[in-house]
Amino acid sequence: MRILLTGANGYIGMRLLPVLVEAGHEVTCVVRDINRFQPSTDLMNKISIIEFDFLHPENAIQNFNHKKFDVAYYLIHSLGDTHTTLKEYEIRSAGCFVLVATLTQVKQIIYLGGISNEKTLSRHLLARKAVKDVLIRSGIAYTIFEAGIIVGSGSLSFEIIRDLTEKLPFMIGPRWLNSRCQPIAIRNLINYLHLSLGNEETLFKSFEIGGPEVLTYKEMLLGFAAVRGYKRYIFSLPVLFPSLSSYWLHFTTSANFTIARQLVQSMKNDVICKEHAIREIIPQDLIPYKEAIKLAFLKIEQNMVLSSWIDAASSSLRRLDVNQYVEVPINGCYKDRRWIEIDKDKVEEVAARFFEIGGNQGWYYADKLWRIRGWLDKLAGGIGMSRGRRSNVDIQPGDALDLWRVLLVDRKNYRLLLFAEMKLPGEAWLEFSIVQNEYRCILKQTATFRPRGIAGRNYWYLMLPFHYFIFRNMLKRIAGKK
Repeated sequence: MRILLTGANGYIGMRLLPVLVEAGHEVTCVVRDINRFQPSTDLMNKISIIEFDFLHPENAIQNFNHKKFDVAYYLIHSLGDTHTTLKEYEIRSAGCFVLVATLTQVKQIIYLGGISNEKTLSRHLLARKAVKDVLIRSGIAYTIFEAGIIVGSGSLSFEIIRDLTEKLPFMIGPRWLNSRCQPIAIRNLINYLHLSLGNEETLFKSFEIGGPEVLTYKEMLLGFAAVRGYKRYIFSLPVLFPSLSSYWLHFTTSANFTIARQLVQSMKNDVICKEHAIREIIPQDLIPYKEAIKLAFLKIEQNMVLSSWIDAASSSLRRLDVNQYVEVPINGCYKDRRWIEIDKDKVEEVAARFFEIGGNQGWYYADKLWRIRGWLDKLAGGIGMSRGRRSNVDIQPGDALDLWRVLLVDRKNYRLLLFAEMKLPGEAWLEFSIVQNEYRCILKQTATFRPRGIAGRNYWYLMLPFHYFIFRNMLKRIAGKK
């Protein structure tokens, strides 16, 4: 089938795309910024790409005239837009999508929104409901799915729950902790989106989708803690504190304040399914919440792609480019950033040094201190330095590298990203990259640490003197300037 996939570089779109391609469909991806969408050669040879902003319908005819599609997915979401313009943007974007669908003679629209079956809704859910109404009035056959919390590695909900659980052993939260929701595993969600394609039983219908359990947000946090082996204490107060809650999420998690505010307002609503008709039309084994958490971490621990699009065994780490999906967190982190200018004719030589780091080569400075760190990790029950590296010259995503795991190897753009597997009161990334223009060439080295509680913050400050000497001299030696 000829498929138009909007929001192709978003969280859901990137997981749905390989599924559609592997099923043999002819997929055209629509993205607002083509520079942020860089699929691998394997995918690029099988898809088409259109750069288009659905907030500017005046360009629709220019971009879509004389094109035809059978099905169009609407996966655009304006959660990060400003609080006051959210609904306006959503309606404008949805209206433009209907225009494009009409121009291209689309026979079925498939849309993913949020559960909005309560009488009183947040601005966020009202905006999603407004989009639903626009699509229903379009006159085109529609299939609408409404979901609550999506559980999968890299999803916003997953990362917020992870941040709160890992960073805060003791929580006194507002009333919304007792709101109920019906979390759905990303695998189940993708199956619904895929198997509704051309399915006549789903036409002109709206479905509420969720997992097999109804849980409060408090139960989800405690469930996450149980899976990860944490002891957590959570108490909820009989008040909402929307502003305070927004700041709490903003400073504790990776969500910015605008997103935090939208989420807090939505959390005051119960988001549970009041009908389950889709289970008869598209039957599948619904994954329980704790099992979905385990599956998410299985992806992280085995493939080490933190924002993984991987949905099933039909995809592999090496078949798709991971450069767009490995994102080091920004908010709530400590960073040690260093850079040094290098000669343009030394780029390949310098890049080779950091691609060969670790193992027999060592870490270019203070190898004895690195080994001591490995011994301490062993004493604490960690993996230590004994793993080395698989090859002295070859390195691939997923490889073990001493105390680290390789997340990304991008030789074309000179970038190496590592994730710490040592025992830490937090999470750590180490990144090497080379950036250049016609005038200068810079070797960059960035150490990022996301602390877990007070212990994590104390650890960072305790290690600052060591970081100063180790990272400073390591960078100089990689640059070839001893």
